[in-house]
Order: sequence, then C-alpha cells, then structure tokens
Amino acid sequence: MNVLVIGKGGREHALVWKLKQSARAEKVFCAPGNAGTALDGINVPIDATEFEKLTRFCKKEQIGLAIVGPEDPIALGLTDHLRKHGINVFGPSKDAARIESSKVWAKLLMRHADVPTAEFRIFDHPDPARTYVETRDYAVVVKADGLAAGKGVIVCKDVVESKKAIQRIMVNDEFGPKAGRQIIVEKRLDGEEISILALVSGRTILLLPPCQDHKAVSDGDLGPNTGGMGAYCPAPVGTPELLKLAESEVFVPIVHAMKRGRFPFSGVLFAGIMLTNQGPRVLEYNCRFGDPETQTILMRLKTDLLELLLAVADETLGEFDDDKLEWDPRPSVCVVMCSGGYPGKYETGKAITGLEEAAKLPDVKVFHSGTKVSHDRIVSDGGRVLAVTALGDTLAKAKALAYKAVKLIQFPGMHFRSDIADKALKKK
Repeated sequence: MNVLVIGKGGREHALVWKLKQSARAEKVFCAPGNAGTALDGINVPIDATEFEKLTRFCKKEQIGLAIVGPEDPIALGLTDHLRKHGINVFGPSKDAARIESSKVWAKLLMRHADVPTAEFRIFDHPDPARTYVETRDYAVVVKADGLAAGKGVIVCKDVVESKKAIQRIMVNDEFGPKAGRQIIVEKRLDGEEISILALVSGRTILLLPPCQDHKAVSDGDLGPNTGGMGAYCPAPVGTPELLKLAESEVFVPIVHAMKRGRFPFSGVLFAGIMLTNQGPRVLEYNCRFGDPETQTILMRLKTDLLELLLAVADETLGEFDDDKLEWDPRPSVCVVMCSGGYPGKYETGKAITGLEEAAKLPDVKVFHSGTKVSHDRIVSDGGRVLAVTALGDTLAKAKALAYKAVKLIQFPGMHFRSDIADKALKKK
C-alpha cells in the first residue's frame, strides 16, 4: 500500500525511514517533508495544515494509511477530517488531542482520573497568579495552556523568576496569545525525568521502551527549555517494575477516563514522568510520537512499523503483545544539532557539510529535522536541524559513535549538547 507521513521534522524523517523498510509499503510520501525525507521517501509540497489538499492527495494516490506527525494539525482536527473522507489514519481525534493541546484540560482530566501529578493551580489573569507565587514556600513551574512547540514550560527557582515567567506568557504573549490565555502554576518536582510512549487502541495499551530526553539547551540541564536536544533508549531507570507501575497508574486510568468521556484515544500517547521520592508523577501527556525520542526508538525497532500502526488504526492492536515486538538489544543515542541562537531567534539557510561522511559510519543514521534543498545544497531550515542517531553495543559506545558522526558535520553557528546519556553513564 501507499503511505503518507504528514510533517517535516526529525520525527517524520524517522517514520518515513522505518516505514520504507516494511514489506507492505509501496510508496512512502511525506508532506511537506525535508531534505532527509526526500532521500528516504517522496516529498509532497503540501503543508500539514492544508486539509483539503491533503485529502485530495490521499484519494489520488490511494493512500492506505496516513500518519499525522506534529501536534498542530492533530489539534486542529486533521485526523477527523481525513477519516470523514474515508481515509485510514493513525492519530487521535481533535477531542482526544486536548490531552496535549490544552495543559489545563489535561491537568483537570488527570485529577479526575486520579493520575499522580504535581499540585497545581489554574489562572486566567496575571495578577492573582503573581500573588499566588508570592505565597508559595517552594519553587514552581509555570506552563502556558496551549501549544508552544515544546517551549511553553518555564522551570523557576524563585519568586522573581516565577513572576518573569508569568509576564512572558500572559502579558508579553511570548508563546502566542492563544497559548497564554491561561496558565498552570504547579509545584516544582525533583527527580529524574523519563519519557514513556505507548501505542493505544481501544482498551489496548502497548508500552514502548523508555527513553530519556534532554529538554534544556545547555549541558548539565542548564538554560531555557527546547523541543529536545537529544535522547537515549532504553533509559536504565525505566525498570520493568517502573514500567508496570506506569502502565497501571499513568496510562490505564487516563485511557479509560477518555473512553468513558466519549473521546477515546487512538495513536501514540506519550507521558513525560518525573521519578520522585514519592513515586512517578506525570509532568505532561503528548498525543503523538516524541521528537527526538522517536529517532532512538525506531533505530532499535525490528518489528514492521507499518503493521503496528495499521493495527492501531484498525483496532487490532490486541493481537500484538510484548513478546511479538522485536527490538535490537543495542542501546541508541540521538544528538540534536541546532541553529545558532535556538531556542531564541536564529537564522536559516546555512549550508551543511559532512552529511555524506557521517552517513557512511556503520550503525549511524542522520535524521533531518529542519533542512531543505537550496541550489543543489542541503541548508538549515529550522531551529533543530539534525538528529544524529547511533546504535552501540553499550550506551557508552552508542554515545561515542553518535558524537563521532556529529564531529563530521558542519554548518555556521551550529550548537549541540555534549552530555547526552551522561546521566545513565554516571550511574553505571
């Protein structure tokens, strides 16, 4: 069958690359795609929010499955639109996508479903929010309600930073007027963070190997939050005991609550979890594949990805179980290479060299996150530009190989973290 991946980031490149390996995949399209998806699939010049054009394309090319990658078109209702026109889709409905598109809605649902999370308050005006943080005897996190490309969460160490965060989100509209209409102020949790993704269809929940993302822009988890600077998989803190606990306390209650509420979830449910002394606490849910977690997970997946995604869309996921999923036993490490200035203002159009040399390294895949072809050259076209991913016999070897590939690649102003996976390595 023909398959369409919708989006243009590193997650979409990883999906195209892995779907292309399926025996059932004939043509794998990507709309609009990037320079990397053009190498592994067929790019289509249609934006992810051009619903009617995407629908016509799916019908013309007889697309057997459309996979919506980014959160924005999901939140706008693209999956509902395609399904209404008889197109098979992997991804949640607009109603179910509120689990990510509105942090306020998600927090209230967590409270209703008795999912463990941080103590929180909701505000729709900056003045009471400022008064609230002044009366707290603990550090807080301030979150914009709406989508903000992974950057709408501000971790604060004191009242001064908390008030600045409220100003940035609600007054300065730094993440857009819609995203900042409401905010959440929640108690800052201490511990180690872990990402757990699960395929969800009906009542079936199939957990994927745990990952650890690195949100802060600089080494040592310093600096502002980004969309993700790198990841590794599996995360050793994600023990079998923890995964069992996460399934019963994090995934089952929320999935059942959504089903009871008549907005059942179908697709990938992503939980960002803080491992505290009191047990796991949910920081947030996302309604799609994570980026860069997807790169590390798919690098290790041996099972046919198309078969898995079709099972979710067709509600036959119950036929799969953990024993049927085949994984490369080797760990993977992903290092994200960014444009100068990211996550703030940055320039694009910078020529990238060394991609061919890096691609020649065994067990390395350079996924393109923000690239395009210009005058027969591959140039930067986003804040996060490349996601260099490697497999290794050990986590240390996977990290070394990923950074070996990174050193072969150059573009003006680039920056990246040098400590991806160090948390796990230091423990060992």
